[in-house]
Amino acid sequence: MSSSVLDDDALRRQFYGARDIRSLYPRVTENHLRYLEKWGLIRQAAHTTTERFYNFTDLSTIRQLATELERSVPLKHALRTLLAEHQGQLQLDFHSSVSAPAKVVTLAPRQPSREPGDRAESPLPFANAQASLAAKYFLEGSRLDGGDHRELQEAAAAYRRALVIDPDLVPAIVNLSNIHYAQDELIEAQALYERAISLEPDCFEAHFNLGNIHHDLGRYEDALACYRDAVTLNDSYADAHFYLAVTLEKTGRSPEAKPHWRAYQELAPEGEWIELAREFSE
Repeated sequence: MSSSVLDDDALRRQFYGARDIRSLYPRVTENHLRYLEKWGLIRQAAHTTTERFYNFTDLSTIRQLATELERSVPLKHALRTLLAEHQGQLQLDFHSSVSAPAKVVTLAPRQPSREPGDRAESPLPFANAQASLAAKYFLEGSRLDGGDHRELQEAAAAYRRALVIDPDLVPAIVNLSNIHYAQDELIEAQALYERAISLEPDCFEAHFNLGNIHHDLGRYEDALACYRDAVTLNDSYADAHFYLAVTLEKTGRSPEAKPHWRAYQELAPEGEWIELAREFSE
C-alpha cells in the first residue's frame, strides 16, 4: 500500500505507528526509523501529518535493529548487516522521506537573438511579450508549488501553460518533473528531467532529481553518475553528497563514500542525517 494521509485512529487498527514501535523497542528512535527507510529496509504504509505507519512485516527488521543496538553494535555495522540480508530486494524511496526534490526557484531572463526589423530595446524584463508571459506563468506555478495537493495541481497547470508558450523553459520543466515525481509518475518525471538536461546540461537540479529516480528503480550505477554530476555542478548542496554517499555504500564502495559523508557534515551540521553521516564517516 502506498503512503496516504488518513485518520490516525483508523490507521492504528491496520498498522504500527512510530510511537507504537518506540514503545515496543525503546532503543529505536525516530531517526533510526528514518535511517531504515532511507536504506530501503522498511517502507511507510501510510502517514498522517503527525505520524508515520508501518506494516507488520517491517517489525522483523525493526526488531533486528533493536537487538543490534542493545548489543551496542555501531549503527553503521547494524545497517550494513541488515542491508546484506535484504540485498536483491531493496528500493530506496526518496520522495517518501522529508527530503524534497531540488526545485528551481529563480528564473533568469532569456534573451534570444533579434531578427532583422526587431526593435533594439525591449521595455519588458524578458526579451519579448511571449517570454514575459511564460515567466509570469512560471512564477505563478512556483508560488503555488508548496506541497498541498490541490495547489500542486494548479502549479502543474501553470508550469504547463508556461511550457506551451516556451517549450524550452528549463525551470518550468524541472519543477513540473518534481510534481510528477511526487505523484509516483516516474516515467513522466524521468522524461522531463532528461529533456531539461538536454537543453541545459549544467542544470544541477535535473541531474540530482534524475539520480533519485534511478535509485528508486534500483539502477544504482545510473544514479551514481547523476549524483556525481550534481556534486560537480553544485558542491555546496548537502543532500547531493548525502545521496551519493548512500548509493556508494549500497554498492559496496564505502571508501569512496567517506568524503561525501564528511562533506554532508560540514554543509549541514544540524541536518536530518547528521548522526548517520558521523557514523559512516569514521
